[in-house]
Amino acid sequence: MELQQIINQLMTVLQSDSLSDDEFNHYALQLFAYQYTNNLPFRKFCQQKGKTIRTVKSWKDIPAVPINAFKEVALTCTPPEEAERYFMTSGTTQGVKGKHYHPTLQVWNLSMKTYFKQRFMKETEKIRMGILFPTEEEMPNSSLARYLALAKQEFGTEESHYLLGENGIDLERLIQELEHAERSDEPYAILGASFSFVHLFEELAKIGRSFQLPAGSKILDTGGFKNQSKEWELGEFYHELSRVLGVPRKDCINMYGMTELSSQLYDTGNEQVPSIKSGPHWLKTRIIHPLTGKEVAEGERGVIVHCDLANFNSVSTILTEDLGMKVGEGFLLLGRVQGTEAKGCSLAVEEFIKAATEPTR
Repeated sequence: MELQQIINQLMTVLQSDSLSDDEFNHYALQLFAYQYTNNLPFRKFCQQKGKTIRTVKSWKDIPAVPINAFKEVALTCTPPEEAERYFMTSGTTQGVKGKHYHPTLQVWNLSMKTYFKQRFMKETEKIRMGILFPTEEEMPNSSLARYLALAKQEFGTEESHYLLGENGIDLERLIQELEHAERSDEPYAILGASFSFVHLFEELAKIGRSFQLPAGSKILDTGGFKNQSKEWELGEFYHELSRVLGVPRKDCINMYGMTELSSQLYDTGNEQVPSIKSGPHWLKTRIIHPLTGKEVAEGERGVIVHCDLANFNSVSTILTEDLGMKVGEGFLLLGRVQGTEAKGCSLAVEEFIKAATEPTR
């Protein structure tokens, strides 16, 4: 298939209500064939594993590319210099940042808007928002900055605004907004990186303030607290979030995403932690044993693998470094891999680098 055909088909898939297992498999195999043909490092990796267009019969057979591979090679089906945008990964491995190229943001944008509406906005069309993150102009290669800019643009009222400036949280504006919400009874939403909320706790604690936001208010946090001044347990974090802002924990939603994907996953609130997360109908998640690559049974811990049809230009199937456990139609996110699981992920990266740098057959 040609690129434009792939994009057109995906736009239809993303706007549909659901996909049957057979339909998902059909689209995943079609995308695998396109990426195998047009993404040379990925093709070498597949060949090294004995996986070809002829032998891969199910989306579960598609080789999962370790996320750190994005830091090693350009995983793209189109010339990188022709990309409309690339998002950069965090530089946690020797300061090296990976790049995820998007020849068009059409699919990424639709994926974000469609599922954000379904999982965060729900029956609400617009809500006054405060964003605890830099703007897209300040961080043009941050997928989270793009995500939050779209949220504000598509679902925020005209009064929505950013609450983070050059000197950190704009505390004066934040307090004005929270007091306005309390006075007017107008629901308010705060969206941002998890560690930004920790700074918010600290700033409000200094002045001894807490708020009771009106019914319908919502919180969205994403990411974790690594390398921050204090490590927070999940239960402690959501307790404090609910206490300081007066939003029930069921309305404190966590978004789980990563630069290497083109879709996001959500929970249904954090009354209990860890919460169960799940993705849209165009993304499927498996939990595998990192050394065998085989799926583990429900209730067993393993490494999370996502197959995201919206990832049309790089690779559809990603081996994360996150530990998870399948529960019903979703999974529990149990933190970063360690021990045997971490070793398995490292071996997968080594295997990928070796295959991708071998001379072309």
